[in-house]
Amino acid sequence: MSRRFPRFRAPLALALGAALAVPLALTPPAAAAGSYTVTPLTFTVQAGGRSCAVDADLYRPAGVDRDHPAPAVLGTNGFGGSKSDGSTDTIGKAFAQRGYVSLVYSGLGFGRSGCLVSLDDPDIDGAAASQLVDFLGGKRAADDGTTADFVTRDAPGDPRVGMIGGSYGGAVQLATAAVDHRLDALVPMITWNDLAYALDPNNAVGATGVPGAFKWQWTNGFYLIGEGQPLLQPSLDPSRVNSLACLHFVTEACRTVHTLNSGRYPADRTAELLAFARRVSPVSYLHRVKAPTLLIQGQADTLFNLNEATATYRTLKAQGTPVKMIWQSWGHSGGISGPAAAAELDLSKGNLETSYVGRRILSWFDRHLRKQGHTDTGPAFAYHRDWIADPDRTYAGADRLPALGRTLYLSGDGRLVDHPAQVTPGRRTYTNWAIPTSHSESSLAGLLGMPDSPPRDAKGTHLAWTSAPLKRPLDVVGAPRATLRVVSPKAERTQHSGDAADQLVLFAKVYDIAPDGTRTLVRRLVAPVRVPDVTRSFTVTLPGIVHRYDTGHRLRFVIAASDDAYFGNRGIKPVTVVSGPGHTGMLRLPVAGP
Repeated sequence: MSRRFPRFRAPLALALGAALAVPLALTPPAAAAGSYTVTPLTFTVQAGGRSCAVDADLYRPAGVDRDHPAPAVLGTNGFGGSKSDGSTDTIGKAFAQRGYVSLVYSGLGFGRSGCLVSLDDPDIDGAAASQLVDFLGGKRAADDGTTADFVTRDAPGDPRVGMIGGSYGGAVQLATAAVDHRLDALVPMITWNDLAYALDPNNAVGATGVPGAFKWQWTNGFYLIGEGQPLLQPSLDPSRVNSLACLHFVTEACRTVHTLNSGRYPADRTAELLAFARRVSPVSYLHRVKAPTLLIQGQADTLFNLNEATATYRTLKAQGTPVKMIWQSWGHSGGISGPAAAAELDLSKGNLETSYVGRRILSWFDRHLRKQGHTDTGPAFAYHRDWIADPDRTYAGADRLPALGRTLYLSGDGRLVDHPAQVTPGRRTYTNWAIPTSHSESSLAGLLGMPDSPPRDAKGTHLAWTSAPLKRPLDVVGAPRATLRVVSPKAERTQHSGDAADQLVLFAKVYDIAPDGTRTLVRRLVAPVRVPDVTRSFTVTLPGIVHRYDTGHRLRFVIAASDDAYFGNRGIKPVTVVSGPGHTGMLRLPVAGP
């Protein structure tokens, strides 16, 4: 495959795999700078009942041989990329310059690798990567007979190997570690925990098994790239083609997208699509992941938000898997911004050695691949603060995530107040229209570097509660939670129809209101909710944020009837929120600092 992407898909494909360029700025030892060989290889692997050709490049540092072995780094592309795109082949180059043996490959269904796109299924994509680990461990050769007898081994057939990559190239690491415990270190960046949540999020606590609001812009963007592979890549291996109804994905993936696009979610079909999405997601197999894992997630990411990494982190930590987590600035929805941009990892500048995240990645591999036990790998949790201008202080570290430390109450007069006694009884109503009336984002705009219009909510289609001006700065770090009770007779009559699409949908979000009235929807994040039962109160977990509400600013909590980046309500469903004794809603904020 050419190193140049067709113009219309290049920005998306490169951005989806952007995290793979992380090693771009690795500073090699002076004696080894630029000294390595690259060997193109093909591997025939068995995955998902098919025989697949995997296209790879092996980077071998000068001076590394059987008598002088080195640990290895394995990496693959983001969605739509290949081993040859500018954000993937830098893995091989940079780590080879630092003395690592590097093997980079085109993921199944991309570049010149065969087989279908299977969404990083551990039994398919993980199994394929495991067979590349066999090569690094000396258990098999490439198709042309090439062997790798120069990789450090901890036991016969067990190479010292780590993985790094982002987005699609991030989840495959967890999938591989679930089926192959020979991996020694993982660095998954800006990736998912549960595709059912990522593509069809329902942020109602305890709503597992209930679809949320279909994230149609993001999902269909990926789907078109995947289905377009046979047209974009000439002379495809026959294993790359499925059928006319589903060209390039495994059948279950296409059926899931088709169902989501239909806007109808009957119980049996919904259970099937959610089961597939969860089965191929880390949420279902993390209990098998034992490799030390450094999770890096982006604050500017409406595709895979901070809650995804948080869920993975908590699961791994609870089961004893060594894990740490960093919340960097950039993600799928945008690049680096703010006064501290010079200190943030910038893939276009390749400043890994001078950035906080870059140094953490280096130390992680030094500790777990080079077995430098004295290496400090940093705090358990760290997060970027875009309001700090000092490059040496942009990241804060902690031994745990901040707890929900401040509670505000939803008053009937539209205020957010500090105590239940300050709540004014009242009731307010909004309703949805037949078309979306709220805008949070155009999902692909940030990814493609295109401008987007400001967030907005049409009058009468949302409710807002606003705090008094803050007397001191408030640093919110984590996922806010809101507890609500709504009244909707129309939704109550339809919610038991047997089709989840008839249940009420709403969108919760938090704005920052400046003294001059300027509104900021933090990172353009919203929390879609398909309300399980409108006759009962429910709790919403909003997407995680890192944001300072400065002195004089006000918080505004909003619930809206729609959002044009998602599918919303079927039918007109007026909603009333009652505030008063026994009905007071709450907004709880995770607060960092004193």
